[in-house]
Parts: sequence; structure tokens; C-alpha cells
Amino acid sequence: MTKPIARVPESHEFMPTDYFRQVDKAEIFPADQALEVDLGCGDGSFLLGMAEHYPDRNFLGVERLLGRVRKVCKRAHRLKLQNLRTLRLESRYTVEWLLAPGSVSRLHLLCPDPWPKIRHHRRRLVQQDFLKAVHAVLEPGGEFLFKTDHDEYFEWAQEKVAEFGRFESLDWPEDAFFYPKTDFQIQWEAEGKRLQGLRLRKV
Repeated sequence: MTKPIARVPESHEFMPTDYFRQVDKAEIFPADQALEVDLGCGDGSFLLGMAEHYPDRNFLGVERLLGRVRKVCKRAHRLKLQNLRTLRLESRYTVEWLLAPGSVSRLHLLCPDPWPKIRHHRRRLVQQDFLKAVHAVLEPGGEFLFKTDHDEYFEWAQEKVAEFGRFESLDWPEDAFFYPKTDFQIQWEAEGKRLQGLRLRKV
């Protein structure tokens, strides 16, 4: 029986040699800079904007769909961004098992699936185990930034964070710092929807 041929990674794709051990940020980027992680990076609008604006930071976009990963990598290659990598993997697994403790400066979870039906709430990413993992991968003083257009999911996230009790809530006005919009945010704002956000610091 022949072995399947391994897929060759894209130009800006990080492909771990072993998906069953923790990965330190030095394995992802040779440059020793603060690492920011975008969970579910989609078409890469936010990720690419951040990497262009902050060349002194490294950005890892996590996305499970191969087509999206390839699209982001092509755009990053055209822009010659050396501080951007993509990782084709599930967001939950990346945070709970792959990233090394204390390795992430900021973690972004923007416009995730709200799973609105009650019977699907268990599929929501913001749960106690996930928050525990986020807290572990963040460096001291690191931040977790969350945005959603779904009011009930926002309330759910607030309750879960309060229950967890190990994050400090920070003000997050629109002009606090450069923060480009995701493709979903642009679409939903055009439809008249509002987004709400949480900016949380590890304590």
C-alpha cells in the first residue's frame, strides 16, 4: 500500500512537523517579535491589514478551509509580508493543544459562528475550557479580543468571561488603535448590523 503524498505548504503557510506536540513561536517565525493570532482568518482582510501596519509584530492566521489559506498566502506573497503565516487547522485545537504557553501577545476572535440555536450552544468557541486555554497561551499582560454581531452570543461571552474570572476588561473605543475590519464586519455593517466587542487582558 503506497503512502499518500504530503501536501507541499504554500509560500506563507506554517505546517508543523508534528501536530501532536506544542509549537513555540520561534518555530513559526525566525524573527523574535510579539506574536498575534487571528482565529478563523477567513479571506485575510484583517490579518493582512494588521501585518502591513505592524511590521514589528508577527501574525499567524488560523483557518481550516484550504481555499482560504491559499488565497491569504497568495496575497501575502504579493505584498512580500515576512511577518505573516497561515495555519490550516481548527481554532479550538490550535489554542488548546498546539500553541505553547505564554507565546501569544494578542489573540483575536472576530465574528465567529454564533451557533444561535440552543441545542448548538455547546459548539460555540467561547466556553470555559477555551478561555482557560486562551489564558494559558497568552503572555503576561496579553490580550484576548472578541467581536460579534450577535447580541445573545455577546451576552453569553460576557457571562462566560465573568464566570472564568481571570481576565481584566479594558475599554475599547474605535480609535484606541489601528484595527482593520474583517470581511464579515464590512458586510454586516452594510446591512445595518452593529458589532460589539470585548477587550480582555490576562491577569
